[in-house]
Order: sequence, then structure tokens, then C-alpha cells
Amino acid sequence: MMKEITLNEIENIKIGHAQDLDAATGCTVIICEKGAPTGVDVRGGGPASRETELLNPRAASEAIHAVLLSGGSAFGLDAAGGVMQYLEEQNIGFDVGITKVPLVCESCIFDLGIGSMSIRPNQAMGYAACVDAQRNMLQEGNIGAGTGATVGKFYGGKGMMKAGLGTYAVQIGDLKVGAIVVVNALGDIIDPTSGKIIAGLLNDTETEFVNSEEAFYKAYNGIKDLFNGNTTIGAIITNAKFTKSQMGKIAAMAQNGYARTICPVHTTADGDSIYAMSVGDVEADINVVGTLASRVMEKAILKAAYSSESAYGLKSAQSFL
Repeated sequence: MMKEITLNEIENIKIGHAQDLDAATGCTVIICEKGAPTGVDVRGGGPASRETELLNPRAASEAIHAVLLSGGSAFGLDAAGGVMQYLEEQNIGFDVGITKVPLVCESCIFDLGIGSMSIRPNQAMGYAACVDAQRNMLQEGNIGAGTGATVGKFYGGKGMMKAGLGTYAVQIGDLKVGAIVVVNALGDIIDPTSGKIIAGLLNDTETEFVNSEEAFYKAYNGIKDLFNGNTTIGAIITNAKFTKSQMGKIAAMAQNGYARTICPVHTTADGDSIYAMSVGDVEADINVVGTLASRVMEKAILKAAYSSESAYGLKSAQSFL
């Protein structure tokens, strides 16, 4: 029987956050000290990422030690240095004889349009997120990499709404599958059960939603330059035992969760990416885990919208409850 659990009930991971609330940016780290076979699936046209080539099945590495989700666009890639520093101090990493090299993958959202454009996640913030991970407390909404996340940006910054970070996890028998996601989409967030928009592009009076998909179609011959402040990034975490190649397939299946809840999605103005980490030894079918991955990702995206609070002059989904 399936039951809902919290993401931090999955063993062998620690999750931590660091943020600058005034600057409206932050980062979130997922640490697996023993190493996790990890795959990735990138479908957006503008990803800002680091070390994702390690996850290519042809690359020699079999496992990585952390995934970092960050704000700051490509500038935020500096934050991974702080994660590496922390893990090396803890003697965690790939043993090369003279030291251990932590293998850290990172993806960033574009959040430079609110708060302070000149303050981005850096090495110190990445390190602070690792320190926070030792508490391994579940936090959602305007936290970590979700601090500066927004949605509904077809008209640039006009009419956009606040979003953030969400998690969701389930257990069936001894199998656990969970998701963590930072929702910073160009499009709208849609509840697939009702088909209604719960966060996205607002009209001039900010009282009703403007359907971003319909706005796309109306401008079919006139879209010159979509606002580039987008990208939804997340990770699937499971205690099932898989190789990094298999986890790549599970990451790809999890993209269905994006497709069910974000519209438009996977555009050239997004950098939509999903990591998938195997942190346990439970025997499970890849198709079952992949299907669960898409479902928990869908739920995590909805939680990211509903758990976010209005901030920086922007309304959130809570404003319409």
C-alpha cells in the first residue's frame, strides 16, 4: 500500500539550504556521503549546469556525492566550490590518493530579476548549505534555491508570481521515492486534477490568471525574445538500487511530472533539468520507480507553488486560496 512520507525519511541523504532573503537568492544541497549513482535529463533550451557530463553513461564515475540546486543563473555555479570544500573537509569524495575529490553536480535557476542582481550564491553560501544539511530538516517554499523563484513570465516581469521549493515522497513496502524541485517556470502551474491554473501569469489588475499557453498561440508570429528568467530544476531520490544509466531513464520519466503541471514547459527560454539519485539497495523495477518518480515530481511542483509566500511585491498561490 502506498503511503506519503517526508523526503528526509529516505536514508543516506542530507538536505540543507542557505539563502539571502534581501537579495532574493539561495541554494539547496542534497548530500549522499557514500556516493549515489545519478542520472540527469535536461530538456530546457538554456540550462546553467556544472559537472553534468559526469552523469554520461560513457563517463568513468559511477557515483557522485552531492547535487546542488541554486539561484544566480550561471554565476551561481560558484556555489559548488563551497560544497566541495565542505565535503573534502569531511573526507568525502573520490579517492585519488593524495586527497578525496568530491563529485558535485549543480544546476541553477535565473533569479536575477528580483532582489539584488549583483548578489548570487557563492562558495560561502554553498558551504553554509552543507552545514545546514546536518540538521536535515524539511523546509519548503521561500527557502534555499526557491528564495527567488517565480512563474508566469511570458510578459517579462509584468504579471509574474512568486513560487519556490517543494518536496514530496511516497513509500510502497520498503521502496521509497521522493522529489525535490525549484519551480521557476516561464509558464503557468496547473493542478492536473482540476485543470485549473494555481500560479502563473496575472492580468493587469493581478486579480485573474492569463493563460500563458493561449498567450503563446496568439503571439505565434510575433515572439521575438522570451524573457530568460526561467528554469525549473529538481531531483528524484530513491532507495532503489540502480546504475547511473538506469537513473538517467528514471530522470527522463520524471519529466512527465513537469509536463503535467507546467505549461508551457521545456521551452528554449527554460533550462528544465531533473537529476535522479539512487541512495539505497532496495530491489525494484525501473518502470515502477520511473512512474512513481513522475508522480512525486508532479506533487512536489504543486507543493512548491502552494507553500510559497507572497514576497518582493509578488503574489503567490496562497493569495488565491
